[in-house]
Amino acid sequence: MNIITLDLKPLCAIDDEQFYQLCRANPELKFERNANGEILIMSPTGGETGNCNAELLIEFGIWNRQTKLGKLFDSSTCFKLPNGANRSPDLAWVKVERWDGLTATEKEKFPPLAPDFVLELKSPTDHLSTLQAKLEEYIENGVKLAWLIDRETNRVEVYRPGRDKQVFEKPATLSGEEILPGFVLSFEEIWK
Repeated sequence: MNIITLDLKPLCAIDDEQFYQLCRANPELKFERNANGEILIMSPTGGETGNCNAELLIEFGIWNRQTKLGKLFDSSTCFKLPNGANRSPDLAWVKVERWDGLTATEKEKFPPLAPDFVLELKSPTDHLSTLQAKLEEYIENGVKLAWLIDRETNRVEVYRPGRDKQVFEKPATLSGEEILPGFVLSFEEIWK
């Protein structure tokens, strides 16, 4: 994914409401904002990555509907992290009690919280180091479990607070651990 970084600080500071309005006024563009206030403009993914993202959403969605433990979000959802960054993981999940603790306005705009779980799917044009830094940022801001799936190398990196990342070479399955109780992702379709 190609990313263009805009630093508007020399001209003006953009607050949360202005960033939200910028995103609403340009729905054809995908924006994020890092902790330094720089605006990141991202290109869309290709067909293979988009299809894999959709398949992952189905798997997580089925589990979530059965358990009713939280709320599931796709890559078009932007979260306001505690460090001030606005991030849109490919897939995110928030425990229902944390979601229910937000106001209606907070739910409608960019939810001001770090999800409990995030997943990033590396596309062929993504830089691995950029995604790894993003996963570390999620963990530093309160995410309890984060996965980085790289279909090119058949590797999965698992991030947790207070622990070194774990790397799995072409796993057949991966557990959601205590964060996503009972969830097990099969990689049969992902590694095709």
